[in-house]
Amino acid sequence: MRKVNTSRFGEIEVDEKKVVHFKDGIPAFEDEHEFVILPYEEESPYYFMQSLKSPDLAFLLTIPFLFFQDYAFEVDDTTIAELGIKDPENVFYYSMVTIPNGSIRYMTANLVAPIILNSDNMQAKQVVLEKSNYSTKHRLFPESTKKEG
Repeated sequence: MRKVNTSRFGEIEVDEKKVVHFKDGIPAFEDEHEFVILPYEEESPYYFMQSLKSPDLAFLLTIPFLFFQDYAFEVDDTTIAELGIKDPENVFYYSMVTIPNGSIRYMTANLVAPIILNSDNMQAKQVVLEKSNYSTKHRLFPESTKKEG
């Protein structure tokens, strides 16, 4: 077990088998290579991806398919090879979530750049989808249409 200091969770113990490795870091954080994914709460659709290097760095994630049932993309052969994917059943997909001005009502998910995690070897990569109709700010809770009556 590795002890890690975090600003959000205090000191945590991380099982080395649960460390997520980003060979090239993630866009805009290329020096960040090791993270741990922690559940926000039990039964919650949200997770924190906490840096093991930088105590103040944690990203909020969700599983995009829970909110966008028709979300789909193909993982290219290069990414499959880089992550050593052999069994698609052991691959997890996450989207980074943003909470503008702290308002949960306006939360968005980045569907253009999913995080792909091979749980067999804990290798991960954030992939930017080329020629995608998705955006970096898909609302998790779209405005409800008001009914007159």
